[in-house]
Amino acid sequence: MKITPTPLKDLFIIEPAVFSDNRGFFFESYNAAKLEAAGIHYNFIQDNHSKSSYGVLRGLHYQNNPHAQTKLVRVTEGKVLDVVVDIRKNSPTFLQHFSLELSDENKLQLLIPPGYAHGFVVLSETCEFLYKCDNYYNKSSEGGIAYNDPSLNIDWVIPQSDIILSEKDSLNPTVENADFNFIYNS
Repeated sequence: MKITPTPLKDLFIIEPAVFSDNRGFFFESYNAAKLEAAGIHYNFIQDNHSKSSYGVLRGLHYQNNPHAQTKLVRVTEGKVLDVVVDIRKNSPTFLQHFSLELSDENKLQLLIPPGYAHGFVVLSETCEFLYKCDNYYNKSSEGGIAYNDPSLNIDWVIPQSDIILSEKDSLNPTVENADFNFIYNS
């Protein structure tokens, strides 16, 4: 398992060792001991699984403290552009984003700590997306930011006319009007 830091603090790309032959493939998608050895300490307690079609954009989502969640995300079928935005006030990378293509082919994962808004858009015909969380879902703590906030300047790769949003995500405010309570600690 290869663990690669990104330009955003505590955001990691996880690349499993994949063993392939004429029967198919095998890999460890999660190994707590290997993450611990890399100094990454999370206790995942909930798994979520979604299926979406091309153009579906889910995000940008977060849960405020004290119910903030760390997520370990991956794709088991299809392909997405996964996007993470630093929303930790006073962070040197505040409002900067990082994006990465996750797919069933590349088997990459993204470890997203609290203090980041997260979203993805489906690039393939369909997609199955899985993620582990280290805290339970808490409706009163959920928040969102408009995926197309011009101050974020995120390139979602597909034409705007192809994007499909839930009603809830279509109402997400801009960063300027979003309510989040994350403070950067160096």
